[in-house]
Amino acid sequence: MGGVTMGGVAMGWWGRQWIGVLAVLVWLTLVASISLAVRARWPERGEWSRKVVHIGAGPVVLIAWALGIDRWVALPTAALATLLAAVNHRRRLLPGVEDIDRASYGTVAYGASITLLLLVWWPWEPLVVASGVLVMAFADGLAGLLGPQVASPSWTILGQRRSLVGTATMALTSLAVLLALAALAGAGGQPVPTPAAVLGIALAAALLEQVAIGGLDNLSVPLAVAWLWSQLMVA
Repeated sequence: MGGVTMGGVAMGWWGRQWIGVLAVLVWLTLVASISLAVRARWPERGEWSRKVVHIGAGPVVLIAWALGIDRWVALPTAALATLLAAVNHRRRLLPGVEDIDRASYGTVAYGASITLLLLVWWPWEPLVVASGVLVMAFADGLAGLLGPQVASPSWTILGQRRSLVGTATMALTSLAVLLALAALAGAGGQPVPTPAAVLGIALAAALLEQVAIGGLDNLSVPLAVAWLWSQLMVA
């Protein structure tokens, strides 16, 4: 009887993992389809299709959290995705992801940061992982879209152009994402940073995004945000 119970538990675990992985694949297929459609409609705007992937990949962490994807499924999957991103960066197999007119390792750094976040905090601190991934996805992604499109005062840091609109978008979107996560955690009785600490984390993310040589802010921003969130949580 104990064996049957164990088998049932095992089957339940595998069933959840398969459902979770399938949901992630369906979501990423949808994101990729939208990216390709954007690239076909606006072929001269290579950055747009890339940002669709950048923003759209972020909610994967919420899907993984909601469906209970295990560490030993999530971690190798993220590592494999990072490896594929590195191959694509080199070979341009999916041009919609890498078709831009500047040298950037952003997609590889994106995958590496998620892999590291999962390695350190998944699944016992999903909000910590979500804080880093979603700030990277939404705040950095929207800043990269709006900054070049909307005229505003700009400056150059280490050869990288930064603008008032892009920086403001990064800071305000980071704040909105982190406040939403804090509200979610607070509703569940989980420890969260104070509102003042959340504001500080958002400002730190905006400052780190200023130094985005080669797209490596996709590594520095999520890791810093997640670490700060983990350190500033209060019951």
